[in-house]
Amino acid sequence: MAFKEYENIDELRKLQRTIASVLFDFAKACEKLDISYFAYGGTCIGAVRHKGFIPWDDDVDVAMLRSDYEKFLREAPALLGDKYRIDNSRTQANYPSSFSYLALVDTVNVPETFETCEWIRSIGIDIFPLDRVSEVESVRRRQLRGTWFWGRLGFLRATPRPYVSFDGAKKCLVYFVCGVAHWLLTLFRISPQFIQTRWEKCAMLANDEDARLVADFSDRHPLTWSFSLQEIFPLVDGEFDGRDIKLPHEWDKLLTRQYGDYMKLPPEEQRKNHYPVRLDFGSYSE
Repeated sequence: MAFKEYENIDELRKLQRTIASVLFDFAKACEKLDISYFAYGGTCIGAVRHKGFIPWDDDVDVAMLRSDYEKFLREAPALLGDKYRIDNSRTQANYPSSFSYLALVDTVNVPETFETCEWIRSIGIDIFPLDRVSEVESVRRRQLRGTWFWGRLGFLRATPRPYVSFDGAKKCLVYFVCGVAHWLLTLFRISPQFIQTRWEKCAMLANDEDARLVADFSDRHPLTWSFSLQEIFPLVDGEFDGRDIKLPHEWDKLLTRQYGDYMKLPPEEQRKNHYPVRLDFGSYSE
């Protein structure tokens, strides 16, 4: 994912404030539904290092166990009302990801990554389910291979031109292959819902096991983003833009394992954001 600095810093701050309001409404709904969530990835770093957003960042990630994730999908819409929409492959015909997105209705926030997708990304937050990692090697291999394959296929079904960070002949070749794959998936009427069902079947292969670890199988390298339940629970309070949010119990250990010296600001070439090619605050423009 590329990094592009916002020319208008006020626009970035406005986007951050709007995303933060989505996060706080999400957290309120989770509290009412007795659902456990925690700040994930860069959002957790932001809470620890900056008490809010990483200065150049423009998204929020949260994670929860599969059982809480399914409960949120079932019960949160009634609490959140018409202001929000939960986007995923179960509800949106051309949704490109295996996790869900809590979207603020009447807004647009499309980064280059999703520019060619028919799904129009709103301002919102990513919600990642965590599934158990099998302790049986053969089953674990099926989880890793299956979620990688179906996850990539899901994105290709959603767009013939996924974002790539290189140019030239290599880019043309990749786009040709991706275009052919997208055309074949469409021709044979392989729906995003079918692909998501297959992905979920692989991700949840071990959910009946008493496995020690859970992982984010939407990532290309799920074992890098795996946690023991003892590292997650009991959750602890963190601060984000002056409000309380939940952090994993051993957040320092987890962030160090995943990022190294996370308290040190990375050089610009290692920074990441989701600079929008289309941004519209809609009725929230003020």
